[in-house]
Order: sequence, then structure tokens, then C-alpha cells
Amino acid sequence: MRENQLKRKLQQGETVLGPFINCPYPAFIEICGHAGFDFAVIDLEHGPLHILAAEDLCRAADSVGLAPIVRVSKNDASQIQRALDIGSAGVQVPQIETQADAAAVIQGAKYNPVGTRGLSFGTRAGAYTSAGTNITDRLNAESLVIVHVEGQTGIENLAQIVTVPHIDVIFLGPYDLSQSLGIPGQVEDPRVVDLMKRAVTTIRDAGKAVGTFTTTPESAKQWIEVGVQYIGLGMDVSIFFKACQSLVKAVRG
Repeated sequence: MRENQLKRKLQQGETVLGPFINCPYPAFIEICGHAGFDFAVIDLEHGPLHILAAEDLCRAADSVGLAPIVRVSKNDASQIQRALDIGSAGVQVPQIETQADAAAVIQGAKYNPVGTRGLSFGTRAGAYTSAGTNITDRLNAESLVIVHVEGQTGIENLAQIVTVPHIDVIFLGPYDLSQSLGIPGQVEDPRVVDLMKRAVTTIRDAGKAVGTFTTTPESAKQWIEVGVQYIGLGMDVSIFFKACQSLVKAVRG
């Protein structure tokens, strides 16, 4: 059972980068690792991926030293459990709006005595029983828990959400936040940016890491300067699209 290097990096105050993955082809994950990313978010909330594809993507990520994080579609204990059982480095849970929501994530992600995650030794996380039966404390310690706060209600309750123990990263979703403010997609609008900056301060003051999503190096650097450590940098389909578009324009003028 390997140490979770992504979690260590965050604990040491390092900045980590990773794209969101919507394609089931394992080579995309391997390429991300070879390119130097720290993690990849295997996205089961948006796009066509399912849990079997996610497990294969976790294997591909492990082969290149990339931390696989699985984003589930909702705050559901069975989904959270499966995301961790397939051997991911952590789980990312969307649409957290209250302290109770955040506490429910921990219940689903951690074994007794911290939570109520169901126990099976015959999973990839348990090395198919070869890891033995004394694994719950180690898996509790190594699993990374990331929650999305991405709406006005979540921001309003942020001071209570950050008090929930065992949450490692609070991820600020700029697109859903812009939507909740009535300006969908306008993630650089001062109303979105100012709200997120205040949220970054609240989260960091509570001793937790902050995450967000961006699509450009310039925006990523700006959020890093503000104190964001966990940067979701683009998604595989958009990265591929932009690369293809750039090639076509370069040739055709």
C-alpha cells in the first residue's frame, strides 16, 4: 500500500496541478503523468465515464506516478465508497452546501471509528485481500477527501463547512458559482473573483488547502498567488481540442 504522495505535497504546502479527465482511454492518463502533472480528476459527474473505466484509469495513473482522484456525481455514500474501493488516491465530491453535507462526505469516505465506510478486503484498494485485514487505519490516513463549494449557499455556510475534520481540500467551483450569481460562465467577473478570494482566506485560515479550476496558465498563476494549492488545469477534451485547433489554424492561416 503506497504512501499518498499527493496528500504529502499538499500537507507540505506545495502547489499541485492536474486536468479533469472525461475520456476512458488510459493513454490519456499516462500522457498526463509523462507531461508532469501531479494528479488527474477522473470525472464521473460530467461526461460518459463509469466506474469500471475509472478503475482502469486509476491503474494507468499509478503506472506513471500520477495520483488518480475520482469525482463522483453527487454526495452519496455508496458512490464515495466505490470511488475509493477502486484504488484511487482520493475522492472529490460536488455541491457541498452545509456543514452536514461535508460531514456526510467524511462518513462515506472513512472507516470506523471516523466514518461508516463499508469494509471489503477484496477490492483494488485492499490489493484483492493481499494487503491483509489491518488496513482501515492506513486507508483512513492516506485517502484524500476533496469537497466542492460552488454556490452562494455553500459560500454563506463556509465558516461552518471548514470546521469539519478530515477534509483535506475545499474546491471552489467558479463556473457553478458564477451560475448561482446569475452570470453563468463569467468566471472572471469581479463578483465571482472577489467572492472566491474571500473564500480562499476563510479556508486557509482554517488550515485546509484550497482548490479551484482554471483553463489558462495565466489564471492558474493568479490563483496560486492568492493561495490556491490544488489547481484543476483544463480537461482532456478541451486540451485536445485547443491543440487540434491550433494546428489547423497554423497550417491554414
